[in-house]
Amino acid sequence: MPDMLDIFWAVIAEQLQDLRTAKAADDVLRTLATDHGPGRGFFAGSGGDETVSDALHTAGWELVWTESSLYYTMRAPDGSMITYIEGDIYRGDRHGNNPAQTGQPAS
Repeated sequence: MPDMLDIFWAVIAEQLQDLRTAKAADDVLRTLATDHGPGRGFFAGSGGDETVSDALHTAGWELVWTESSLYYTMRAPDGSMITYIEGDIYRGDRHGNNPAQTGQPAS
């Protein structure tokens, strides 16, 4: 019987595989959905070997703003964006703790 840690990392590996083909913010949010409401997600595997940004770069996403590896905004091939803040994923460009989605690349 697999232990809980094996199951946890298997789920993370599946999420990363899905992110490698994500073409829109909706794809990311669907993959990393939580019960915290629409437009939000969470990636629990930040202690692993691969990151959300690595997987999204593989899918053709661009980094449009970054403060660190734990806080950045990326743009999808379709133009939609997500902001990653320490594992939390938000729809749109929310850098600067701006609760409103700007829809524009960060400068």
